Amino acid sequence: MHPNDGRVVSNFIVQALRGDDITIYGDGLQTRSFCYVDDLIEGFVRMMGSPKDVTGPINMGNPVEFTIRELAETVLKMVGGKSKLVFKPLPQDDPKQRQPNITLARETLGWEPRVRLEAGLEKTVGYFRNFLAL
Repeated sequence: MHPNDGRVVSNFIVQALRGDDITIYGDGLQTRSFCYVDDLIEGFVRMMGSPKDVTGPINMGNPVEFTIRELAETVLKMVGGKSKLVFKPLPQDDPKQRQPNITLARETLGWEPRVRLEAGLEKTVGYFRNFLAL
């Protein structure tokens, strides 16, 4: 993961680690679902090992939703420091909700995510702390 990849998780963590304010677009009440990479890889492996009659697409992700504001507040609590939340206008094309339907993955592959948001964030904060040498 690159610190400037433009993803919300890495953006928030890098901003907090550098002591910058955390930028939230809109009111922060839009929701997102976050799935840790280890869970996704497990799902891919199960898909690759499934019988030939199992074909895609099969949604994988985490159906548990968090607001963008909750994500930012969780990152701030984990990282500490002086960062504050700063709100900017929401882009017109920004969706209010993102939540995958993983019913087929559960039924066909016996897969669902196991890593909770906080546990994934702890690992990701550690990764970026080392990457940025902070």
